[in-house]
Amino acid sequence: MVKPIENLQKRKATGGRIKRFRGRRAYEKDGYAAETLLGPTEFYHRRMRGGSVKTSLKFVDYANVLDSSSGKVQKAKITRVLENKANPDYERRGVITKGAIIETEMGNARVTSRPAQDGVINAVLITQ
Repeated sequence: MVKPIENLQKRKATGGRIKRFRGRRAYEKDGYAAETLLGPTEFYHRRMRGGSVKTSLKFVDYANVLDSSSGKVQKAKITRVLENKANPDYERRGVITKGAIIETEMGNARVTSRPAQDGVINAVLITQ
């Protein structure tokens, strides 16, 4: 959700309305959350401040999974999202964020990267 401008739409302690004295600045712009879902891999690119480009994952079906016992990293297919502590709604909808627990071909893994920021999903196998 696009956020309102801080302190420009509030009211006084008495309940009176404060008139906005200026509009939104370019550095106050905010976009919609990049929510990564399961599906055939699809990226999108956003222009950031300073002209740099941020690569976000829209859909993904593979993750780079680290097996800490052997120290090897393998590309594994993601079957489903098991848990997401970031938001109960994300868990229901299957949104992948950092800290989410995903089920892969190799077993359950915890996501260690930020898919919406990094454009890749790295994960570590959970030992049981």
